[in-house]
Amino acid sequence: MKAVVSVMGIDRTGIIAKVSGCLYNHGVNILDINQTIMQNIFTMVMLVEFKDGSAEYNTVMTELDEIGREIGVDIRMQHEDIFNSMHRI
Repeated sequence: MKAVVSVMGIDRTGIIAKVSGCLYNHGVNILDINQTIMQNIFTMVMLVEFKDGSAEYNTVMTELDEIGREIGVDIRMQHEDIFNSMHRI
């Protein structure tokens, strides 16, 4: 199963390390990543792939939410199909 992870907030050291570390700890593979800083605003979008079912998805989503609160950024994760459906023209 694939998902899209988006991160946005004020730039600071460690954002990529925290997010990618969480994914690594759960065996989630990063397939593609786009990251930029506009003035002081950090943005990152990742396409990730889960090896197992949705139970792990919920665990990772909860942990990413906690990391976001801890470091002061907004982190969202959506199933790839839901993301694609929401962004079709």
